[in-house]
This record gives sequence, C-alpha cells and structure tokens, in this order.
Amino acid sequence: MAEPTNTPVPPATPDLESDPMARSAVPQPLTPKRHTVLHIGDPIKYNPNTYAEFADAFKVIRPSAAERERGEFIRALKERRWGDFSAIFRPFWGSGGEMGKWDAELISLLPHTVRVFASAGAGFDWVDTRLLGERGIIYCNSGLAAAEAVADFAVAMIISTFRHLPWCMGAATIGATISPSSPEDSFRACHLLATAVSHNPRGHVLGLIGLGNIGQQLAAKMGSPAFGMRIAYYDVERKPIALETQLGATFHPTLDSLLAASDCVVLCTPAFPDGKPLLTASTFSKFRRGARFVNVARGSLVDEDALADALEKGGISAAALDVHAAEPRVNPRLLRMATDLVPRDGQTHPPGPGRVMLTCHNAGGTVETHEGFEELSMRNILAVLRDGEPITPVNLGFLKKVEDGK
Repeated sequence: MAEPTNTPVPPATPDLESDPMARSAVPQPLTPKRHTVLHIGDPIKYNPNTYAEFADAFKVIRPSAAERERGEFIRALKERRWGDFSAIFRPFWGSGGEMGKWDAELISLLPHTVRVFASAGAGFDWVDTRLLGERGIIYCNSGLAAAEAVADFAVAMIISTFRHLPWCMGAATIGATISPSSPEDSFRACHLLATAVSHNPRGHVLGLIGLGNIGQQLAAKMGSPAFGMRIAYYDVERKPIALETQLGATFHPTLDSLLAASDCVVLCTPAFPDGKPLLTASTFSKFRRGARFVNVARGSLVDEDALADALEKGGISAAALDVHAAEPRVNPRLLRMATDLVPRDGQTHPPGPGRVMLTCHNAGGTVETHEGFEELSMRNILAVLRDGEPITPVNLGFLKKVEDGK
C-alpha cells in the first residue's frame, strides 16, 4: 500500500451538536476531484500555501520509498496500483529518482491519462523527453528556479580561472599539510608566481554555450560595469535582437566560431538525451590558445580526458567544473591538477599548479533554489491540468510533431 497522502492537516472540526451556528457553516460536499497526481519523492518543505491549493485541486498520492525502487515501481504501474493519474510531481532532486532512468520501459507503462511530468532540477538527461512528447506528455523542468544560483556560482568559477583560486587557496591551507616542516614554501611560491599567470576578467571575451535562463543571467552579471567582460554566445537558435542588445551579446553562428573568439568559455546548455559529449578533443582544439573553461551544465557534455589533455598541453590555461561525467567520482587526472600545488621544474604554466577548480554539483544548491523547484513544479501541473499553458516546458516540439502527424 502507498503511504497516506501528505495533505496539510485541516483545521479542527467544529462541534455541531453544541454550536448550531457551526452546523449552518458546514460546506456542501465537494465534487470528486478530476485529476490524480503521483508525487514521487520527499514531502514538500517550503511552500505549504501552494501545496494546500495543489492538494485541494487534485488527489495526491505519494508512493513509499520502497515502492519507488525500480522493480516495485514497474510492478505498481503494471498493476495500475495508483489508478489513472494525470501528472507526475517530483519536487526535489535528491529524492524521487529511485526508479532510475525514465526510459521506454517505464514510460510505456504510464496510463494514457498522464498529461504532464514536472520535476525539480534543470537537467533532464535522465528522462526521455522525446518519448514523453510522443506519448502526449509535457515535461517541465525547474531550471528557471536555479538560474540565479547557478549564474552566481559560475561567476566565482570564471574568476577562479582568471585568478587561479585553487592554487591561491590551497597554498595557504593544504600546503601546510603537504609540507608541515616548511609550509611557508608553498605560500611564498604562490605569492611570487601566481601573478605571472593571473589576469583581470575585464575586457576579455566571455563565450557562453547556451543563452537560456542561466546564460542570460550570467551575461548580465559579467557584462555589467562591475566586471566589464565582452559577451559572445552560441545557441541552436539565435535569440531576439532586442535581447542581444540588452545583454550586449554577440551571436556566433557556429560553435567553432565562438570557441576561437573567447577568452573564457562557459558551458550552460542542457545535456543531450543521447548522452554524447558536446566538447571533445576536436572541439577543445578549436579553443583560443590559453583560454579558460567552465562547466555548470552536465558532466556528460564533456570528454574529461580530452579536457585534461588540453590542460596538460597548455591549449587551455585553467578550468572549473561543478559537474562531472561519472558523479560522484571525479576524473583522476583533473583531480591531480586541482590538488597539485607545487610548481614543477620552476614552471607554473603549463602545467602549473592548482589550475583546476572542482566542486560537487553545488551551483544550484541554495534554499531559494529548492523553494523554487517546489513552487514551479506545482505551478506547472496546476497550469496544465487546468487546461492552461505550461510555464517551463522542454519538449513541446515533440508534441507538436505528433500533433502535425510528422
């Protein structure tokens, strides 16, 4: 059996026998709820008022953690244990994914009544959005809620690639652990040598691969007078001229063109459903020599060994990665570059110490982001099941092809 729905507790029931006025105030029975929503993952935490509206509008069923394991989840769908539900609601990234990849095996078992799948998180490489679209199911992500947090984090990573922050921070802290007898050696080396490879971001070209919500916020922040970078971008579809003018962004019709023109490249585009990398040895060879690279998108978009090769050969001078191809494991070659704090043979660049910043998929991780994940996911479902327009759909193109008979 599924766990009871986590509908907010109603107010105390009035005593009808002792209070005649309360009897007249009792509402009429509600009409049966038309739609059922399958809530996978933890109970909501941040938006009780919106959830009260949500639970009032729909019958909400939240399967237990055991029922969300793939084998049991498949059995439940085959048994139609939860009936003909209309929506799937996943409010958090850290739970609700126990069943694994949403592929043909799972999607084929969904009842024909499902109209929308709204999930936390910006990435959707774990779900076949094309197949959902072909089944008439709108997939909505929550990237909009994470955009500001990711862009803020990317600002720090961009600065890191220009100022070699892993080296500067590590030499003052980790250096004492590496050389306890003479911790001042790593401190002095960094103080003297980091200057020769550090630069101000101002006036340099920031190349954005993707000018969606994150890319636009990043362009606004780094192109502002505060940082004074020149903004360039590549996207599969060119943005309106008005937006380019507002952001001071120059469009490049090809990825190769953007890479050749950029002093720092930031990857901020969704992952591809096929999981193939966008940046490979071939594309890294197109970077301007000595350019920098930041990834706040998906680790699967980058051939990390090719990136390590480019760093070792000096084609790329520094990198910062918040996401990794084999999370939670980090590429061992990049890890060595992040933790090597001692100059080799008197050289700092290349190969140079501490030229890689590595973080643990933290870019979107703020309380405000998770508040937004909850709210936006519920609002998407409310909109679709009330026959309105989804707020953040990602696969409408696939639905349109089906509707057009293509």
